[in-house]
Amino acid sequence: MLFTSALFSFLYLPIVAMGFFLLGRAPRVAAAWLGLASVYFYGYWMPEYVVLLLVSIIANYGFGVIIGRLRDRAGGPGEKSARIALIFGLIFNLGLLSWFKYANFLLDTLRTVTVLNLPVVEVILPIGISFFTFTQIAFLVDTFTKGTREYRFIHYLLFVTYFPHLIAGPVLHHAQMMPQFADPEIYRPQIAKIAAGLGLFALGLIKKIVLADGIAPYANAVFDATAAGYSPTAFEAWIGAVAYTLQLYFDFSGYSDMAVGLSMIFGVRLPFNFASPYRATNISEFWRRWHMTLSAFLRDYLYIPLGGNRHGNLRRVINLMVTMLLGGLWHGASWTFVVWGGLHGLYLVAHHSVGNVFTRYLARLLPRTATVLVAWLITMLAVIVAWVFFRAVDFTSASTILSAMFSIVDTDSFPKILFNAGLDTSRGLWLILTWSLVAVLPMNSNNLFDRHLRICMQSHSVAWFSTGAAVTMITALITINELRTSTSPFIYFNF
Repeated sequence: MLFTSALFSFLYLPIVAMGFFLLGRAPRVAAAWLGLASVYFYGYWMPEYVVLLLVSIIANYGFGVIIGRLRDRAGGPGEKSARIALIFGLIFNLGLLSWFKYANFLLDTLRTVTVLNLPVVEVILPIGISFFTFTQIAFLVDTFTKGTREYRFIHYLLFVTYFPHLIAGPVLHHAQMMPQFADPEIYRPQIAKIAAGLGLFALGLIKKIVLADGIAPYANAVFDATAAGYSPTAFEAWIGAVAYTLQLYFDFSGYSDMAVGLSMIFGVRLPFNFASPYRATNISEFWRRWHMTLSAFLRDYLYIPLGGNRHGNLRRVINLMVTMLLGGLWHGASWTFVVWGGLHGLYLVAHHSVGNVFTRYLARLLPRTATVLVAWLITMLAVIVAWVFFRAVDFTSASTILSAMFSIVDTDSFPKILFNAGLDTSRGLWLILTWSLVAVLPMNSNNLFDRHLRICMQSHSVAWFSTGAAVTMITALITINELRTSTSPFIYFNF
Protein backbone atom coordinates (compact mmCIF):
# COMPACT_ATOMS: atom_id res chain seq x y z
CA MET A 1 0.00 0.00 0.00
CA LEU A 2 2.18 2.82 -1.29
CA PHE A 3 1.49 6.41 -0.24
CA THR A 4 1.20 7.07 -3.98
CA SER A 5 -1.60 4.52 -4.51
CA ALA A 6 -5.33 5.13 -4.82
CA LEU A 7 -5.98 2.42 -2.22
CA PHE A 8 -4.01 4.35 0.39
CA SER A 9 -5.16 7.89 -0.41
CA PHE A 10 -8.82 7.25 -1.20
CA LEU A 11 -9.64 4.37 1.16
CA TYR A 12 -7.14 3.64 3.94
CA LEU A 13 -6.30 7.24 4.93
CA PRO A 14 -9.90 8.58 5.04
CA ILE A 15 -11.13 5.57 7.05
CA VAL A 16 -8.26 5.78 9.55
CA ALA A 17 -8.58 9.57 9.95
CA MET A 18 -12.37 9.50 10.38
CA GLY A 19 -12.16 6.67 12.89
CA PHE A 20 -9.44 8.48 14.83
CA PHE A 21 -11.39 11.71 15.17
CA LEU A 22 -14.74 10.00 15.82
CA LEU A 23 -13.11 8.15 18.71
CA GLY A 24 -11.31 11.30 19.85
CA ARG A 25 -13.52 11.79 22.92
CA ALA A 26 -11.78 8.71 24.32
CA PRO A 27 -8.10 9.42 23.57
CA ARG A 28 -6.83 6.00 24.60
CA VAL A 29 -9.36 4.30 22.35
CA ALA A 30 -8.42 6.64 19.49
CA ALA A 31 -4.72 5.91 20.08
CA ALA A 32 -5.46 2.18 20.07
CA TRP A 33 -7.38 2.58 16.80
CA LEU A 34 -4.48 4.41 15.19
CA GLY A 35 -1.98 1.87 16.51
CA LEU A 36 -3.98 -1.10 15.21
CA ALA A 37 -4.51 0.66 11.87
CA SER A 38 -0.74 1.15 11.67
CA VAL A 39 -0.13 -2.56 12.36
CA TYR A 40 -2.62 -3.35 9.57
CA PHE A 41 -0.71 -0.98 7.27
CA TYR A 42 2.49 -2.92 7.97
CA GLY A 43 0.69 -6.24 7.60
CA TYR A 44 -0.62 -5.24 4.20
CA TRP A 45 3.02 -5.07 3.09
CA MET A 46 4.33 -8.17 4.79
CA PRO A 47 1.69 -10.13 6.73
CA GLU A 48 4.22 -12.85 7.54
CA TYR A 49 6.32 -10.36 9.53
CA VAL A 50 3.58 -8.76 11.64
CA VAL A 51 4.43 -11.28 14.35
CA LEU A 52 8.10 -10.21 14.18
CA LEU A 53 7.11 -6.55 14.52
CA LEU A 54 4.86 -7.26 17.50
CA VAL A 55 7.46 -9.49 19.20
CA SER A 56 10.02 -6.70 18.77
CA ILE A 57 7.61 -4.15 20.24
CA ILE A 58 6.56 -6.31 23.20
CA ALA A 59 10.15 -7.26 24.01
CA ASN A 60 11.42 -3.68 23.84
CA TYR A 61 8.49 -2.41 25.89
CA GLY A 62 9.38 -5.01 28.51
CA PHE A 63 13.06 -4.07 28.43
CA GLY A 64 12.08 -0.41 28.78
CA VAL A 65 9.89 -1.05 31.81
CA ILE A 66 12.60 -3.17 33.48
CA ILE A 67 15.37 -0.63 32.75
CA GLY A 68 13.23 2.25 33.98
CA ARG A 69 12.24 0.59 37.24
CA LEU A 70 15.76 -0.60 37.97
CA ARG A 71 17.17 2.83 37.11
CA ASP A 72 14.76 4.49 39.52
CA ARG A 73 16.10 2.48 42.44
CA ALA A 74 18.46 4.43 44.64
CA GLY A 75 22.07 3.31 44.80
CA GLY A 76 24.56 1.48 42.65
CA PRO A 77 22.96 -1.99 42.37
CA GLY A 78 19.92 -0.58 40.56
CA GLU A 79 22.04 1.25 38.02
CA LYS A 80 24.23 -1.80 37.43
CA SER A 81 21.20 -4.05 36.93
CA ALA A 82 19.63 -1.48 34.61
CA ARG A 83 22.82 -1.37 32.56
CA ILE A 84 22.78 -5.17 32.23
CA ALA A 85 19.13 -5.04 31.11
CA LEU A 86 20.07 -2.37 28.56
CA ILE A 87 22.86 -4.57 27.19
CA PHE A 88 20.45 -7.49 26.79
CA GLY A 89 17.99 -5.17 25.05
CA LEU A 90 20.65 -3.96 22.62
CA ILE A 91 21.76 -7.55 21.94
CA PHE A 92 18.14 -8.51 21.22
CA ASN A 93 17.62 -5.64 18.77
CA LEU A 94 20.96 -5.93 17.02
CA GLY A 95 20.57 -9.70 16.88
CA LEU A 96 17.22 -9.44 15.10
CA LEU A 97 18.55 -6.81 12.71
CA SER A 98 21.72 -8.78 12.02
CA TRP A 99 19.89 -12.02 11.28
CA PHE A 100 17.25 -10.62 8.97
CA LYS A 101 19.42 -8.03 7.24
CA TYR A 102 22.95 -9.40 7.29
CA ALA A 103 22.78 -13.22 7.47
CA ASN A 104 22.86 -13.67 3.69
CA PHE A 105 25.59 -11.04 3.33
CA LEU A 106 27.80 -12.62 6.00
CA LEU A 107 27.42 -16.16 4.65
CA ASP A 108 28.07 -15.03 1.07
CA THR A 109 31.20 -13.18 2.19
CA LEU A 110 32.49 -16.19 4.13
CA ARG A 111 31.87 -18.49 1.17
CA THR A 112 33.86 -16.08 -1.02
CA VAL A 113 36.91 -15.67 1.22
CA THR A 114 37.08 -19.18 2.72
CA VAL A 115 36.76 -22.78 1.56
CA LEU A 116 33.95 -23.45 4.02
CA ASN A 117 30.94 -25.25 2.59
CA LEU A 118 28.36 -23.04 4.27
CA PRO A 119 24.63 -23.54 3.76
CA VAL A 120 22.63 -21.20 1.56
CA VAL A 121 20.12 -19.37 3.75
CA GLU A 122 17.51 -17.19 2.08
CA VAL A 123 16.30 -14.65 4.63
CA ILE A 124 13.73 -12.15 3.36
CA LEU A 125 14.36 -8.63 4.64
CA PRO A 126 11.35 -7.39 6.67
CA ILE A 127 10.39 -3.98 5.37
CA GLY A 128 11.21 -1.12 7.73
CA ILE A 129 13.23 -3.26 10.17
CA SER A 130 16.18 -0.84 10.18
CA PHE A 131 13.91 2.06 11.12
CA PHE A 132 11.80 0.44 13.82
CA THR A 133 14.91 -1.19 15.32
CA PHE A 134 16.79 2.12 15.57
CA THR A 135 13.71 3.84 16.99
CA GLN A 136 13.50 1.25 19.78
CA ILE A 137 17.24 1.24 20.46
CA ALA A 138 17.02 5.00 21.01
CA PHE A 139 14.10 4.42 23.40
CA LEU A 140 16.05 1.91 25.50
CA VAL A 141 19.17 4.09 25.66
CA ASP A 142 17.10 7.16 26.56
CA THR A 143 15.31 5.16 29.25
CA PHE A 144 18.69 4.43 30.84
CA THR A 145 20.44 7.78 30.31
CA LYS A 146 17.69 10.40 30.20
CA GLY A 147 15.00 9.06 32.49
CA THR A 148 12.54 8.33 29.67
CA ARG A 149 9.60 6.32 31.00
CA GLU A 150 6.65 4.72 29.22
CA TYR A 151 4.29 2.35 30.98
CA ARG A 152 1.26 2.72 28.65
CA PHE A 153 1.62 -0.07 26.14
CA ILE A 154 -0.90 1.41 23.68
CA HIS A 155 1.10 4.63 23.42
CA TYR A 156 4.33 2.69 22.98
CA LEU A 157 2.74 0.53 20.28
CA LEU A 158 1.59 3.68 18.48
CA PHE A 159 5.00 5.33 18.91
CA VAL A 160 6.76 2.46 17.11
CA THR A 161 4.13 1.47 14.52
CA TYR A 162 2.79 4.95 13.64
CA PHE A 163 2.20 4.38 9.94
CA PRO A 164 3.53 7.67 8.48
CA HIS A 165 7.06 6.84 9.66
CA LEU A 166 7.06 3.05 10.10
CA ILE A 167 8.39 1.94 6.71
CA ALA A 168 11.13 4.48 5.94
CA GLY A 169 11.38 6.92 8.80
CA PRO A 170 12.03 9.52 9.97
CA VAL A 171 13.81 7.91 12.93
CA LEU A 172 11.82 9.06 15.96
CA HIS A 173 12.60 9.65 19.62
CA HIS A 174 10.23 8.89 22.45
CA ALA A 175 10.54 12.44 23.78
CA GLN A 176 9.40 13.87 20.43
CA MET A 177 6.23 11.79 20.23
CA MET A 178 4.81 10.89 23.65
CA PRO A 179 3.94 14.43 24.75
CA GLN A 180 2.02 14.82 21.50
CA PHE A 181 0.11 11.54 21.91
CA ALA A 182 -0.77 12.66 25.45
CA ASP A 183 -2.12 16.02 24.22
CA PRO A 184 -5.95 15.94 23.99
CA GLU A 185 -5.80 18.55 21.20
CA ILE A 186 -4.58 16.05 18.61
CA TYR A 187 -7.72 13.95 19.03
CA ARG A 188 -9.87 16.77 17.67
CA PRO A 189 -9.74 17.68 13.97
CA GLN A 190 -8.00 21.00 13.32
CA ILE A 191 -8.61 22.31 9.83
CA ALA A 192 -5.42 24.40 9.75
CA LYS A 193 -3.24 21.37 10.47
CA ILE A 194 -5.23 19.18 8.08
CA ALA A 195 -4.80 21.78 5.32
CA ALA A 196 -1.07 22.17 5.93
CA GLY A 197 -0.63 18.40 6.15
CA LEU A 198 -2.49 17.74 2.91
CA GLY A 199 -0.50 20.50 1.20
CA LEU A 200 2.81 18.95 2.25
CA PHE A 201 1.56 15.49 1.24
CA ALA A 202 0.73 16.88 -2.21
CA LEU A 203 4.20 18.43 -2.45
CA GLY A 204 5.73 15.07 -1.57
CA LEU A 205 3.65 13.42 -4.29
CA ILE A 206 5.00 15.92 -6.81
CA LYS A 207 8.56 15.15 -5.75
CA LYS A 208 8.00 11.41 -6.09
CA ILE A 209 5.67 11.07 -9.09
CA VAL A 210 6.86 14.00 -11.21
CA LEU A 211 10.48 14.66 -10.23
CA ALA A 212 11.95 11.37 -8.96
CA ASP A 213 10.04 9.03 -11.27
CA GLY A 214 10.45 11.47 -14.15
CA ILE A 215 14.24 11.32 -14.10
CA ALA A 216 14.58 7.70 -12.91
CA PRO A 217 14.65 6.15 -16.42
CA TYR A 218 17.93 7.94 -17.19
CA ALA A 219 19.60 6.66 -14.03
CA ASN A 220 18.17 3.16 -14.39
CA ALA A 221 19.18 2.86 -18.05
CA VAL A 222 22.84 3.62 -17.35
CA PHE A 223 23.22 1.60 -14.15
CA ASP A 224 21.22 -1.40 -15.42
CA ALA A 225 23.10 -1.51 -18.73
CA THR A 226 26.43 -1.28 -16.91
CA ALA A 227 25.41 -4.13 -14.61
CA ALA A 228 24.59 -6.17 -17.73
CA GLY A 229 28.13 -5.67 -19.04
CA TYR A 230 27.82 -2.61 -21.27
CA SER A 231 30.31 0.25 -20.98
CA PRO A 232 28.79 3.74 -20.91
CA THR A 233 30.34 6.73 -22.61
CA ALA A 234 31.59 9.55 -20.39
CA PHE A 235 28.46 11.50 -21.30
CA GLU A 236 26.17 8.61 -20.35
CA ALA A 237 28.06 7.92 -17.13
CA TRP A 238 27.61 11.52 -16.00
CA ILE A 239 23.96 11.51 -17.08
CA GLY A 240 23.35 8.34 -15.05
CA ALA A 241 25.24 9.49 -11.95
CA VAL A 242 23.67 12.96 -11.81
CA ALA A 243 20.21 11.60 -12.64
CA TYR A 244 20.47 9.15 -9.74
CA THR A 245 21.72 11.92 -7.44
CA LEU A 246 18.53 13.84 -8.18
CA GLN A 247 16.24 10.79 -8.22
CA LEU A 248 17.35 9.65 -4.77
CA TYR A 249 16.90 13.10 -3.24
CA PHE A 250 13.44 13.72 -4.65
CA ASP A 251 12.34 10.15 -3.95
CA PHE A 252 13.40 10.10 -0.31
CA SER A 253 12.61 13.72 0.52
CA GLY A 254 9.26 13.22 -1.21
CA TYR A 255 8.52 10.26 1.05
CA SER A 256 9.63 12.26 4.10
CA ASP A 257 7.40 15.19 3.13
CA MET A 258 4.47 12.82 2.71
CA ALA A 259 5.18 11.26 6.12
CA VAL A 260 5.32 14.65 7.86
CA GLY A 261 2.21 15.82 6.00
CA LEU A 262 0.21 12.69 6.82
CA SER A 263 1.16 12.95 10.47
CA MET A 264 0.10 16.60 10.61
CA ILE A 265 -3.39 15.56 9.48
CA PHE A 266 -3.60 13.80 12.86
CA GLY A 267 -2.15 16.86 14.61
CA VAL A 268 1.20 15.16 15.28
CA ARG A 269 4.39 16.86 14.14
CA LEU A 270 7.24 14.68 12.86
CA PRO A 271 10.79 15.99 12.42
CA PHE A 272 11.88 16.98 8.94
CA ASN A 273 14.53 14.82 7.31
CA PHE A 274 15.97 17.20 4.70
CA ALA A 275 17.01 20.85 4.50
CA SER A 276 18.21 21.41 0.92
CA PRO A 277 21.27 19.11 1.23
CA TYR A 278 22.49 19.84 -2.29
CA ARG A 279 23.06 23.47 -1.30
CA ALA A 280 25.81 22.38 1.11
CA THR A 281 29.28 23.83 0.54
CA ASN A 282 31.11 21.22 2.62
CA ILE A 283 30.51 17.60 3.53
CA SER A 284 29.81 18.30 7.20
CA GLU A 285 27.06 20.71 6.19
CA PHE A 286 25.73 18.09 3.78
CA TRP A 287 25.23 15.66 6.66
CA ARG A 288 23.51 18.35 8.71
CA ARG A 289 21.00 18.67 5.87
CA TRP A 290 20.69 15.07 4.54
CA HIS A 291 18.59 12.40 6.33
CA MET A 292 18.81 14.53 9.43
CA THR A 293 17.13 12.10 11.84
CA LEU A 294 19.55 9.29 10.93
CA SER A 295 22.49 11.70 11.11
CA ALA A 296 21.38 12.75 14.59
CA PHE A 297 20.98 9.11 15.64
CA LEU A 298 24.47 8.18 14.44
CA ARG A 299 25.91 11.25 16.18
CA ASP A 300 24.08 10.81 19.50
CA TYR A 301 24.12 7.02 19.85
CA LEU A 302 27.37 6.06 18.11
CA TYR A 303 29.82 8.90 17.41
CA ILE A 304 29.53 10.69 20.77
CA PRO A 305 29.51 7.47 22.88
CA LEU A 306 32.66 6.40 21.00
CA GLY A 307 34.27 9.61 22.24
CA GLY A 308 33.41 12.04 19.47
CA ASN A 309 36.13 14.66 19.13
CA ARG A 310 36.99 14.73 22.84
CA HIS A 311 40.16 12.60 22.79
CA GLY A 312 42.38 14.11 20.14
CA ASN A 313 42.53 14.07 16.36
CA LEU A 314 43.40 10.39 15.95
CA ARG A 315 40.41 9.27 18.00
CA ARG A 316 38.17 11.63 16.09
CA VAL A 317 39.37 10.14 12.80
CA ILE A 318 38.70 6.61 14.07
CA ASN A 319 35.30 7.58 15.47
CA LEU A 320 34.25 9.28 12.24
CA MET A 321 35.31 6.29 10.14
CA VAL A 322 33.60 3.75 12.40
CA THR A 323 30.41 5.81 12.47
CA MET A 324 30.21 6.27 8.72
CA LEU A 325 31.21 2.68 7.89
CA LEU A 326 28.43 1.40 10.15
CA GLY A 327 26.10 4.03 8.69
CA GLY A 328 26.86 2.65 5.25
CA LEU A 329 26.26 -0.92 6.42
CA TRP A 330 22.94 0.17 7.98
CA HIS A 331 21.73 1.11 4.51
CA GLY A 332 22.31 -2.30 3.01
CA ALA A 333 24.06 -5.64 3.33
CA SER A 334 26.57 -5.06 0.56
CA TRP A 335 30.21 -4.01 0.32
CA THR A 336 29.19 -1.18 -2.01
CA PHE A 337 27.29 0.42 0.89
CA VAL A 338 30.32 -0.05 3.14
CA VAL A 339 32.48 1.74 0.55
CA TRP A 340 29.87 4.52 0.30
CA GLY A 341 30.01 4.97 4.07
CA GLY A 342 33.81 4.77 4.04
CA LEU A 343 34.04 7.47 1.38
CA HIS A 344 31.87 9.79 3.45
CA GLY A 345 34.01 9.00 6.48
CA LEU A 346 37.12 10.00 4.52
CA TYR A 347 35.36 13.14 3.27
CA LEU A 348 34.52 14.13 6.86
CA VAL A 349 38.06 13.40 8.04
CA ALA A 350 39.48 15.54 5.23
CA HIS A 351 37.02 18.34 5.97
CA HIS A 352 37.83 18.43 9.69
CA SER A 353 41.57 18.15 8.99
CA VAL A 354 42.18 20.62 6.17
CA GLY A 355 38.77 21.99 5.17
CA ASN A 356 39.08 25.33 6.92
CA VAL A 357 42.66 25.82 5.71
CA PHE A 358 41.61 25.07 2.13
CA THR A 359 38.64 27.43 2.33
CA ARG A 360 40.81 30.27 3.67
CA TYR A 361 43.33 29.61 0.89
CA LEU A 362 40.58 29.82 -1.73
CA ALA A 363 39.27 33.01 -0.15
CA ARG A 364 42.65 34.69 -0.67
CA LEU A 365 42.66 33.71 -4.35
CA LEU A 366 39.04 34.23 -5.35
CA PRO A 367 36.13 36.56 -4.66
CA ARG A 368 33.66 35.31 -2.04
CA THR A 369 31.05 34.19 -4.59
CA ALA A 370 33.64 32.20 -6.54
CA THR A 371 34.97 30.65 -3.32
CA VAL A 372 31.49 29.47 -2.36
CA LEU A 373 30.90 28.13 -5.88
CA VAL A 374 34.16 26.15 -5.90
CA ALA A 375 33.43 24.73 -2.44
CA TRP A 376 29.93 23.73 -3.58
CA LEU A 377 31.25 22.07 -6.76
CA ILE A 378 33.84 20.07 -4.79
CA THR A 379 31.18 18.97 -2.29
CA MET A 380 28.73 17.92 -5.00
CA LEU A 381 31.44 16.05 -6.92
CA ALA A 382 32.31 14.08 -3.78
CA VAL A 383 28.64 13.32 -3.11
CA ILE A 384 27.98 12.20 -6.71
CA VAL A 385 31.02 9.89 -6.75
CA ALA A 386 29.83 8.25 -3.53
CA TRP A 387 26.27 7.86 -4.88
CA VAL A 388 27.69 5.74 -7.73
CA PHE A 389 28.68 3.08 -5.17
CA PHE A 390 25.34 3.51 -3.40
CA ARG A 391 23.41 2.72 -6.61
CA ALA A 392 25.68 0.23 -8.36
CA VAL A 393 24.94 -3.48 -7.90
CA ASP A 394 28.63 -4.35 -7.46
CA PHE A 395 32.16 -2.96 -7.56
CA THR A 396 32.59 -3.82 -11.23
CA SER A 397 29.62 -1.68 -12.24
CA ALA A 398 30.70 1.18 -9.98
CA SER A 399 34.27 1.16 -11.28
CA THR A 400 33.05 1.01 -14.90
CA ILE A 401 30.86 4.07 -14.44
CA LEU A 402 33.50 6.03 -12.52
CA SER A 403 36.17 5.15 -15.09
CA ALA A 404 33.92 6.45 -17.83
CA MET A 405 33.09 9.62 -15.87
CA PHE A 406 36.74 10.53 -15.45
CA SER A 407 38.16 9.21 -18.71
CA ILE A 408 40.30 11.82 -20.46
CA VAL A 409 39.37 10.73 -23.96
CA ASP A 410 35.88 9.51 -24.80
CA THR A 411 36.51 7.17 -27.72
CA ASP A 412 32.82 6.52 -28.31
CA SER A 413 30.72 9.62 -27.81
CA PHE A 414 27.41 8.31 -29.18
CA PRO A 415 25.05 7.59 -26.26
CA LYS A 416 24.07 4.03 -27.26
CA ILE A 417 22.66 3.05 -23.87
CA LEU A 418 20.20 5.93 -23.78
CA PHE A 419 19.33 5.42 -27.45
CA ASN A 420 18.67 1.69 -26.96
CA ALA A 421 16.49 2.46 -23.94
CA GLY A 422 14.38 4.79 -26.09
CA LEU A 423 15.37 7.86 -24.09
CA ASP A 424 15.73 11.33 -25.55
CA THR A 425 19.16 12.70 -24.64
CA SER A 426 18.21 16.36 -24.95
CA ARG A 427 15.16 15.79 -22.72
CA GLY A 428 17.41 14.11 -20.16
CA LEU A 429 19.74 17.11 -20.12
CA TRP A 430 16.79 19.46 -19.74
CA LEU A 431 15.41 17.40 -16.84
CA ILE A 432 18.78 17.33 -15.09
CA LEU A 433 19.24 21.08 -15.43
CA THR A 434 15.69 21.92 -14.31
CA TRP A 435 15.57 19.41 -11.47
CA SER A 436 19.00 20.60 -10.26
CA LEU A 437 17.72 24.15 -10.00
CA VAL A 438 14.71 22.92 -8.01
CA ALA A 439 17.03 20.98 -5.66
CA VAL A 440 19.05 24.08 -4.76
CA LEU A 441 16.18 26.55 -4.42
CA PRO A 442 16.47 28.70 -1.28
CA MET A 443 12.87 27.82 -0.30
CA ASN A 444 12.45 24.15 0.65
CA SER A 445 9.58 21.99 1.92
CA ASN A 446 10.28 22.87 5.55
CA ASN A 447 9.97 26.61 4.91
CA LEU A 448 6.89 26.21 2.72
CA PHE A 449 5.15 24.01 5.28
CA ASP A 450 5.80 26.35 8.22
CA ARG A 451 4.61 29.35 6.22
CA HIS A 452 1.52 27.51 4.99
CA LEU A 453 0.64 26.34 8.51
CA ARG A 454 0.95 29.89 9.90
CA ILE A 455 -1.35 31.27 7.21
CA CYS A 456 -3.92 28.52 7.75
CA MET A 457 -3.84 29.06 11.53
CA GLN A 458 -4.64 32.74 10.96
CA SER A 459 -7.58 32.17 8.59
CA HIS A 460 -9.98 29.22 8.54
CA SER A 461 -11.32 30.28 5.15
CA VAL A 462 -7.82 30.02 3.70
CA ALA A 463 -7.42 26.65 5.42
CA TRP A 464 -10.63 25.30 3.86
CA PHE A 465 -9.62 26.60 0.43
CA SER A 466 -6.15 25.07 0.82
CA THR A 467 -7.71 21.75 1.81
CA GLY A 468 -9.84 21.71 -1.34
CA ALA A 469 -6.89 22.66 -3.54
CA ALA A 470 -4.67 20.00 -1.96
CA VAL A 471 -7.31 17.27 -2.33
CA THR A 472 -7.74 18.22 -5.99
CA MET A 473 -3.98 18.11 -6.57
CA ILE A 474 -3.63 14.79 -4.73
CA THR A 475 -6.48 13.27 -6.74
CA ALA A 476 -4.91 14.38 -10.03
CA LEU A 477 -1.45 13.09 -9.10
CA ILE A 478 -2.71 9.74 -7.80
CA THR A 479 -4.82 9.30 -10.95
CA ILE A 480 -1.81 10.00 -13.17
CA ASN A 481 0.24 7.52 -11.18
CA GLU A 482 -2.45 4.83 -11.36
CA LEU A 483 -2.71 5.21 -15.14
CA ARG A 484 0.99 4.49 -15.59
CA THR A 485 1.95 1.07 -16.89
CA SER A 486 4.16 0.55 -13.84
CA THR A 487 4.76 2.24 -10.50
CA SER A 488 7.98 2.33 -8.52
CA PRO A 489 8.24 1.94 -4.74
CA PHE A 490 10.28 4.36 -2.68
CA ILE A 491 14.01 3.66 -2.84
CA TYR A 492 14.46 3.68 0.94
CA PHE A 493 11.95 0.85 1.34
CA ASN A 494 14.96 -1.37 0.53
CA PHE A 495 16.79 -0.26 3.67
